[in-house]
Order: sequence, then C-alpha cells, then structure tokens
Amino acid sequence: DGYIVRLFCIAFTKKAKNQQKVTCYANSAQCRAIRAKMVEKMSELGGKGDLRSLVKTLITADPGKDIETAAETVFPVQNCFIR
Repeated sequence: DGYIVRLFCIAFTKKAKNQQKVTCYANSAQCRAIRAKMVEKMSELGGKGDLRSLVKTLITADPGKDIETAAETVFPVQNCFIR
C-alpha cells in the first residue's frame, strides 16, 4: 500500500545438544547465510499485505520462531526477535 517499513531482526547462537564448549560462535559465512534467511523471511512477511496486517502479525504471531526454524539448517539460533 505504498509504505516503506524498516524491520530489524536480532538472533543469538546457541549451543548444540551435546556440545561441551561454553561458547558457540558462527563463522562469517554462516552469519551471512543466517542473515540472508532473516531477510528472506522478513521480506516475505512484509510483502504479504498492507501495513495494518503487518502490524497485527508482528503483535499477535511470533515471526521470530519462523526465522529460528529456517536458520536452524545453517546454525542453531535462539532468541530471535523482530522490532
């Protein structure tokens, strides 16, 4: 409907199930792949309808979970939020 909306997404890496190390860092290629998945999901979310439906979706639904499941194939991600 002509509106341009900036969406910001943040996510944190998480340890694997049987990981012994305390820290877990993603490689730069993995970060780029995760970022590409985030952009893809947010573009899909923003292009669905008008501004009213986007705000309703961001408030009621949990689009961060969709991004977490999409990025899970690249690297385990937790606490994914869109603001």
